Amino acid sequence: MTGDDEKPVMIATQQEMEEAHLPLEWRDFCAHLLIPLNKCRNKTNYLPWKCENERHAYEKCQYDE
Repeated sequence: MTGDDEKPVMIATQQEMEEAHLPLEWRDFCAHLLIPLNKCRNKTNYLPWKCENERHAYEKCQYDE
């Protein structure tokens, strides 16, 4: 299998998502990218230019999904 034929794999565990306090509606195949994005946002007081790499990775995952 290559490219679009591959099925998404859940990377973040249920425990990791619970510890990160992710709401149920955000627990998808991109949760493993949302967890570090939220940590970065909290650490930098949600300054939009501080977490660009994390945000772009998460948004690309959401787009691809």
